[in-house]
Amino acid sequence: HDVLLLRCAPPNNVAGTPREHPTEFFSSARLPRTTPWGPRMSVATAERVPMFASFGLYNYRLFWTGGFVSNVGTWMARVAQDWLVLTILTDNSSLALGIVTGLQFLPTAVLAPWAGSVADRFDKRKVLLFTQTAMTITGLVLAGLVLGGHVALWHVYLLATLQGAAAAFDGPARQAFAPEMVPRHLIANSVGLNTTSFHAARLIGPAVAGLTIAWWGVSLALLLNALSFVAVIVALLLMRPDELTPAPVTRAKGAVREGLVYIGRRPEIMVVLFVVFMLGTFGMNFQLTNSLMATAEFKVGPEESGLTGSIMAIGWLAAGLIAARRTTLRLRLILGALAGFTIAVTLLTFAPNYLTYVVLLMPTGFLALTVMTASNASVQLAVDPEMRGRVMAVYSAVFLGGTPIGSPLLGWAGEAWGPRWTLAIGAIACGLAVVLAGLYLLRRNGWEWPRLRTPSEPEIEVVEEPR
Repeated sequence: HDVLLLRCAPPNNVAGTPREHPTEFFSSARLPRTTPWGPRMSVATAERVPMFASFGLYNYRLFWTGGFVSNVGTWMARVAQDWLVLTILTDNSSLALGIVTGLQFLPTAVLAPWAGSVADRFDKRKVLLFTQTAMTITGLVLAGLVLGGHVALWHVYLLATLQGAAAAFDGPARQAFAPEMVPRHLIANSVGLNTTSFHAARLIGPAVAGLTIAWWGVSLALLLNALSFVAVIVALLLMRPDELTPAPVTRAKGAVREGLVYIGRRPEIMVVLFVVFMLGTFGMNFQLTNSLMATAEFKVGPEESGLTGSIMAIGWLAAGLIAARRTTLRLRLILGALAGFTIAVTLLTFAPNYLTYVVLLMPTGFLALTVMTASNASVQLAVDPEMRGRVMAVYSAVFLGGTPIGSPLLGWAGEAWGPRWTLAIGAIACGLAVVLAGLYLLRRNGWEWPRLRTPSEPEIEVVEEPR
């Protein structure tokens, strides 16, 4: 995976340096040797960072390895849990599966403000030890219930909610902890390697889960997921605390409220949030739709059902590689990719057989990740630096908060009208989002296409690390 490198220039009030045009680089001669955020990363230094430079650091190497094992287990658990609900606890009930999926993400939407506050107020390594232990326990309980033959649907509902609550606190702490393990000039490198870990696990986990379920049963797949969290716990315990650089503790209040006010004054950001809400609520429910199409529509086994996630991950990886090369972000890219996603999902809806369906999953995954990466990066680049954390907290809540609404709704539609309607509704909703967002932007801007405004802040440009 190509590494994302950030070339930063100071704002006007740093060492009296005048601001250049947003598309221009600052030469090293015009930059001070230090900034209020730490030593300046020069262009020359950035270009010399090797692709796997962060692996040279003991703590990060442990963290990445444990995270990769855990990510594989997480993707295995998603397939195993879907198979458990659809084939063991119910007779292919899409409503039950939709409720489980919604309960997994509901805590993230509800607890987002407090989870971010916990990550800022306490030692992040200790927070991660607590959350990983909690997820290990919930995973072991579910695996034990299945293995003992005592599992009921309400057990899955309850454990999915508890697992989601732990994940809600784990996510912000994990993202904020990564920069504490590497020096400033390797932060972008560590982010790129973390992305590789996630998508590589997405490629491997579902396929391994399908084979495990077919050969040994669903209980072993769930047990392996529970044990995968131990890899992160061991990695955290083996770290060298003296090599970490903890961030200062903050006690700020009213952060989310202030972020909402700021967003309300930025219509172009509100449009992006509307797009990701519609995508996350109705379009990104493939954990539900893939399982239903595989089991209820195409009548295939667990191997083929697990393969859908791995095939889709190919498109995700391809989109990630292209995103690493992208140097400009426009609203037309976001809406254009969402329009393409709408077309791809429409084709999935009418796929005549399993083979056609899995082939179409690759471009669908590619377009979905293009919308997500472009939306995320465009919002980060468009906001003022002091508001970025709060705005992104709202962004995450909006993107994930719709899943508890969309998943049960799509599950009910699949049960009432058939599995293909779970895809059709997503295509209709995303297509409507493209039309409404486009018309709103054109009308507000005098029927001329607007661009995201970039505030007066340190310049950030994405460049490609030489291979």
